[in-house]
Amino acid sequence: MTRPSIAATAGQVRSGSTSARALVEDAIRSHEASDLDAYIVFDANGALRQADAVDGAVSRGEDPGPLAGITVSVKDLYGVEGLPIRAGTKRELPARWQREGFLVRTLRRLGAVVVGKTHTVELAFGGVGLNPNTGTPVNPWDPDRHRAPGGSSSGAGVSLWERSAMIALGSDTGGSVRIPASATGVVGHRHTTGRWPTDGVVPLSTTLDSVGLLTHTATDSRHVFSLVDRFAPGGASGRGRQAPGHHDDAPAPPHPDQIRGLRIGLPRSGLWQETEPEISATVRQALDELADAGAHVFEFDAPELHEAGERYLAGELVQPERSESLERHLPGWTEILDPIIGKRLEAAHGVTAIEYVAILRLRRRLSASLHARMDAGEVHLLATPTLPITPPTLASLSELDVYRAVNRSMLSGTGPASMLDMCAVTLPAGLDRHGMPTGLQLIGRTGGDHALLARATAAEAVLGTNLERIGVPPRVAR
Repeated sequence: MTRPSIAATAGQVRSGSTSARALVEDAIRSHEASDLDAYIVFDANGALRQADAVDGAVSRGEDPGPLAGITVSVKDLYGVEGLPIRAGTKRELPARWQREGFLVRTLRRLGAVVVGKTHTVELAFGGVGLNPNTGTPVNPWDPDRHRAPGGSSSGAGVSLWERSAMIALGSDTGGSVRIPASATGVVGHRHTTGRWPTDGVVPLSTTLDSVGLLTHTATDSRHVFSLVDRFAPGGASGRGRQAPGHHDDAPAPPHPDQIRGLRIGLPRSGLWQETEPEISATVRQALDELADAGAHVFEFDAPELHEAGERYLAGELVQPERSESLERHLPGWTEILDPIIGKRLEAAHGVTAIEYVAILRLRRRLSASLHARMDAGEVHLLATPTLPITPPTLASLSELDVYRAVNRSMLSGTGPASMLDMCAVTLPAGLDRHGMPTGLQLIGRTGGDHALLARATAAEAVLGTNLERIGVPPRVAR
């Protein structure tokens, strides 16, 4: 089973062998036939207008950009001109929040087409994906029950399987790109904190927020990242903003031989011990395949990763920043929050200024220590399960205490890398006994995004794409 890459699809639009309108019409048909509820707003007419502009450029002999006609779903935490934004809350945010920021603007300049706004957890504050206000998308891997899609970018992975989008925009503070990617069997990349601007996105944590992409394959993720990164301040090219057509070379195709010599460390403490045994076994099987292909996979002491995760889950950093941002940017919103969110924010007022400053300093020390340890051990990547548990059914989350425990578990695998400003990617590893996807998380050094994605594409060449490794979700296949 295969699907055309994003680079190949955009190339067909640019050459005129297909049209952006045809791609968008296909996306509209797929959306209309779906019952997965990925979107809070699907903008069919706006997407067709964008597609016609792309096709018009091609007909005039102009190059619309290396992402010409590629459909993009956007998490309803981002501003999109002309589309309402609720950020998962009970009412629309003021119109100023519709202003587009760096990532949406850059994708448009590269020729991509925005098709709509996907669901998010309220104010992006949760890893399960549940939202009683606006709705919870359906995880397509369970044919009978409504399972959580992962959060907070809860509609992102679902929109990819709906076939209404080829790129899904999420945000990742403690895992909100990687969690839904793992839960739905796609690829999610958290870039190094601060690498791309987060303007035009409702903030959660000014310290940890990042914007990011979900795609079906690591190859697609690497390609899109390399294109966008050239437009970021201090990005890969270092040459500022250039015309999109000047930077359209796709990364070299991956090959399994590139995995030879890769040194992958498995942290001895923490997440591996806390993961459901069957999920752990599935992820280890994927790592065994990488080892068979020539990677050196070994246990590695990384106590800093465990401590960073514990401190992330304690809420000493994100909760105070969430509360401050809410009071400053959206006064009056605290009173209308669902208890799932509101109750968790109550603890923010118990964090003192001394404790807040101390946690900022601690994470810098932990990061420096872990990077030094990786250098000494010649570790290229750290590997963990992305999620330690299977995506839960919504029916099992009716009690707040149960939800809190599940939410903590779903954030436990991804929070550590966020806390240490590292980059990370999740790849589909297999299916668990419930038929739900499991994810292999690869964590790279701070600032090492291009190296991480190159290694992820090499790993994908060994393990297979999501279609090759786990197939098609039952709710999509039927």
